[in-house]
Amino acid sequence: MSSITPRDYAATPSRKVAFLGLGVMGYPMAGHLAKAGHQVTVYNRSAAKRQAWVAEFGGAEAATPCAAAQGADIVFCCVGNDDDLRSVVLGADGALAGMQAGAIFVDHTTASAEVARELYAAAQAQGQHFIDAPVSGGQAGAQNGALTVMCGGDQSVFDTVAPVAQCFSRAFTLMGASGAGQLTKMVNQICIAGVVQGLSEAIAFGEKAGLDVNKVLDVVSKGAAQSWQMENRGKTMVEGKFDFGFAVDWMRKDLGLVLDEAKRNGARLPLTALVDQFYADVQAMDGGRNDTSSLIRRLR
Repeated sequence: MSSITPRDYAATPSRKVAFLGLGVMGYPMAGHLAKAGHQVTVYNRSAAKRQAWVAEFGGAEAATPCAAAQGADIVFCCVGNDDDLRSVVLGADGALAGMQAGAIFVDHTTASAEVARELYAAAQAQGQHFIDAPVSGGQAGAQNGALTVMCGGDQSVFDTVAPVAQCFSRAFTLMGASGAGQLTKMVNQICIAGVVQGLSEAIAFGEKAGLDVNKVLDVVSKGAAQSWQMENRGKTMVEGKFDFGFAVDWMRKDLGLVLDEAKRNGARLPLTALVDQFYADVQAMDGGRNDTSSLIRRLR
């Protein structure tokens, strides 16, 4: 069974592209690029994952980021963190070593604004381009081709990338200069942390009060309390199902980036810091791979 949901793709001239990182997000994102008619070469540390992707979608695989990037107009990437990102971009086997002059590197990793600016400068020094472009929408958004993408970089470069990236995006927006995409993703994660904690407390309160909590959610979701988390995670939280979606371990990584940036810019984030520690409690309950909605486990 295909890992992506079929969708209509806007007519865009075929481009030669590479995709680095075939995890739960990258695998279907690269799949949408292939389905839209682009010539895709993939790289993943696991050769088996690369081969499985080629068997499903066609295209080609490469043994190093450098080899995958050779001849590509655009190199897309989605890996784990700052260090993973540097490892596929820099060095003799990194993508920049294989990219031609004028080629564009688009990074969908949720990473620091600092590393985005560092790699932007490294690309510029070689006559190449870099866009930081973290995503929101989770695994389902990647599979459905409906991700929200927040970009930082130069307008002309963004304009070149946008028509190609639309095949896995419902919104692809330039937020400002290099690093602005990552900073916008941090805003996104701050919002999610607060909403999930509030929803957890509300459900736990309703349970203690003896209410039919599913019925409560049906009612309050029609009013001002409505949120994506309530609509998509409320009832599974009531059922105690947390084996899907965005993992607690990943959220703690993201909130670590947020809190580090806040130290630099002076922002006060008392609730975000508290919810980060609540997620640490869930990790201590062997819940690191649970969905972020498992925050309610602390309250039961």
